Amino acid sequence: MSAEAADREAATSSRPCTPPQTCWFEFLLEESLLEKHLRKPCPDPAPVQLIVQFLEQASKPSVNEQNQVQPPPDNKRNRILKLLALKVAAHLKWDLDILEKSLSVPVLNMLLNELLCISKVPPGTKHVDMDLATLPPTTAMAILLYNRWAIRTIVQSSFPVKQAKPGPPQLNVMNQIQQEKELTENILKVLKEQAADSILVLEAALKLNKDLYVHTMRTLDLLAMEPGMVNGEAESSAAGLKIRTEELHCQVCYDLGAVYFQQGSTNSAAYENAREKFFRTKELMAEIGLSSLHCTIDEKRLAGYCQACDVLVPSSESTTQQLTPYSQVHICLRSGNYQEVIQIFIEDNFTFSLPVQFRQSVLRELFQKAQQGNEALDEICFKICACNTVRDVLEGRTISVQFNQLLFLRPNKEKIDFLLEVCLRSINLEKASESLRGNMAAFLKNVCLGLEDLQYVFMISSHELFITLLKDEERKQLVDQMRKRSPRINLCINPVTSFYDIPASASVNIGQLEHQLILSVDPWRIRQILIELHGMTSERQFWTVSNKWEVPSVYSGVILGIKDNLTRDLVYILMAKGLHCSAVKDFPHAKQLFAACLELVTEFSPKLRQVMLNEMLLLDIHTHEAGVGQTGERPPSDLISRVRGYLEMRLPDIPLRQVVAEECVAFMLNWRENEYLTLQVPAFLLQNNPYVKLGQLLAATCKELPGPKESRRTAKDLWEVVVQICSVSNQHKRGNDGRISLIKQRESTLGIMYRSELLSFIKKLREPLVLTIILSLFVKLHNVREDIVNDITAEHISIWPSSIPNLQSVDFEAVAITVKELVRYTLSINPNNHSWLIIQADIYFATNQYSAALHYYLQAGAVCSDFFNKAVPPDVYTDQVIKRMIKCCSLLNCHTQVAILCQFLREVDYKTAFKSLQEQNRSKPSARQN
Repeated sequence: MSAEAADREAATSSRPCTPPQTCWFEFLLEESLLEKHLRKPCPDPAPVQLIVQFLEQASKPSVNEQNQVQPPPDNKRNRILKLLALKVAAHLKWDLDILEKSLSVPVLNMLLNELLCISKVPPGTKHVDMDLATLPPTTAMAILLYNRWAIRTIVQSSFPVKQAKPGPPQLNVMNQIQQEKELTENILKVLKEQAADSILVLEAALKLNKDLYVHTMRTLDLLAMEPGMVNGEAESSAAGLKIRTEELHCQVCYDLGAVYFQQGSTNSAAYENAREKFFRTKELMAEIGLSSLHCTIDEKRLAGYCQACDVLVPSSESTTQQLTPYSQVHICLRSGNYQEVIQIFIEDNFTFSLPVQFRQSVLRELFQKAQQGNEALDEICFKICACNTVRDVLEGRTISVQFNQLLFLRPNKEKIDFLLEVCLRSINLEKASESLRGNMAAFLKNVCLGLEDLQYVFMISSHELFITLLKDEERKQLVDQMRKRSPRINLCINPVTSFYDIPASASVNIGQLEHQLILSVDPWRIRQILIELHGMTSERQFWTVSNKWEVPSVYSGVILGIKDNLTRDLVYILMAKGLHCSAVKDFPHAKQLFAACLELVTEFSPKLRQVMLNEMLLLDIHTHEAGVGQTGERPPSDLISRVRGYLEMRLPDIPLRQVVAEECVAFMLNWRENEYLTLQVPAFLLQNNPYVKLGQLLAATCKELPGPKESRRTAKDLWEVVVQICSVSNQHKRGNDGRISLIKQRESTLGIMYRSELLSFIKKLREPLVLTIILSLFVKLHNVREDIVNDITAEHISIWPSSIPNLQSVDFEAVAITVKELVRYTLSINPNNHSWLIIQADIYFATNQYSAALHYYLQAGAVCSDFFNKAVPPDVYTDQVIKRMIKCCSLLNCHTQVAILCQFLREVDYKTAFKSLQEQNRSKPSARQN
């Protein structure tokens, strides 16, 4: 410590203690007030609050004379505060349950780091490299406490946390909460990185055969008063609070079991380690008994862990004995033996041993797998749902919506047979109570009333269980009622009758149905849910349930004009979900939803029918491009015919999305349908659709490339179209001083489309020749400007005009940005195209980024010469390219490379070569002297 710093500290410590907030901590230590405070029955502030206050005061940053914030100083006051915090924790016997419950992660991290520091654990040394058996007992115990807390914190962070309801917004409080959250996340990140080391430390602790000691208030006082006592009483084998070996092993085993169990979700082998540690914990707890003061384990939680491990990893002993129903179900689910699960559930309908919540969780898991595309599970889901429904019936609960949907939506003989079998095997008619018999009879009657096909009704009414439970008069009355009943009245006038002829259940909460409506992508299920919702209330507009359901405004006006509420909701939701599935590339579900929507609108709206045909065309284009199209396989001829049909469509009043035309034209260009775009496109399309016009010019330019320069009329037309798009409109505005200033409008409306729209269209193209032509056009446009110093080269650049009549109207800044974006996109399509690589190199050269430019020049030569195993073609490494490479090497002080490159010019540049060698030789003497 410097003399000035020592004087400042002495001055600080000798100041009068009149301000209570500056010196009361010293009083607590020197006058033993802390011990007296902690001995109170209900101390206020509480011990954990004292820890927070002490550490907050000790960690406050200081401000120097220049008003600069500096880290907290390591002075006497702060050391006292940290020691007070440690003493409070020692008073709590270092019980992590209490500390974790009351202290935040950053505060507890600071406290345990101070414990490591005062216990003389060398900073920066990995705990896993230290031999616990040779360390002083208090040092070893401090390391174990820290690593126990580390893995407990990792486990705790994996649990879901219920967010507290925010109070009135206060900026300083919100900032403090955000800072603490970020600090906690940083600490957790470090702990997770060190988790493997912490586990190894705790595993090593299980090999210790000696008692350990943890610091008490007395040992901490000794360390504070006499530093020389560190090697005396404060670290003797009997100093501190004794922790017996059995207690230590018990607590460590429990913590290790918890972290192994948490790792089991990603590594099933970890469950075996967890099982071993938890059952060892139970054995040690039995040995220790109730006399333990330092081993605090939640026995209920331990029992839950053990039960879970029994299910997840049955022991060799339990396999020889009778497995519990939980274990049987879990083993069957893991092995895919679903038929055995069904048998267990049927038997459980008789014994009631499995909780209803567990049975429902199994059904939810299977439903999720079925919705992910495993159609083989549909039958299993119905059977499990039927078993659960019969259990609900026997216990007097209401029937679930899922069962009504699965049975009544598509009834068949197999479903009815299975349901009757489950009912028969789930009740003992001789011993069943009247309430059980009544519940089962009412259930069978309701099933009959819900079925519309009389053959299924007679299957139930002629079954032995039905005959036993219902009297003759009740059965005859039910059968007559079924025969005489009139057809079900539809909910509304509907275009497709079959959609609305499904029975709706009014026993389900509207919120639950809306939740199912949001999640479902099955068109039939969506229809059924909407029918039930409209049966409950006619005042709601269910297409507004989710703000994620977005339909283009050009369509929404037509859809929302449908008068029938149910049909309007159904069309809107099917289209919105189909568009979303297409956007996330879930093409199979998108096709199902669009097909259902097309079937729905076909008979009542020709306009919406054409809309759906257009969207299905766009979907088929995306499906092909994302699938076999990437391998180069040409699209089927009917798809090309449909694209032509769309481009030639002349139906009035049909709402059209511009993106469909954009994708169709890009599709034709990508698959080289230049003949159609050049010769067969109707004239009205060229006038009305800018993308067709642009596509026709690009296709014609590609077609005319081999011909003489005089015949390239379409190239000039394409040049004029792009120049207009990149031009800006000038507006005059009078300022406050009366002067007239010129304002440039960035996005010009002079062209057939905006520049951003053109760029978006180009990024849908993949055909190399088309991309090369567009790129060369923009490169030429970039080179036309008067202040250009270094031209950019490109293939086919000579086909474009060399001047522009109105040069001031072109937004060259936007052109430069476009060139960079186009090069970036084309290289993402093919990073080995030497022409595009040269353009990228020229751009870097023009912007003085010589290292990057040289990199791309070399890459261009490598891709066309098999990594320089062959000669680079002279049309790639032209004299201009080599001269630019020479300049790059010269500016990068690569003189030897300059001399070599000079020899590749058509006329060898000896002057530059010898000059670079002289530069190289000048640098050698200085190197020798060094």
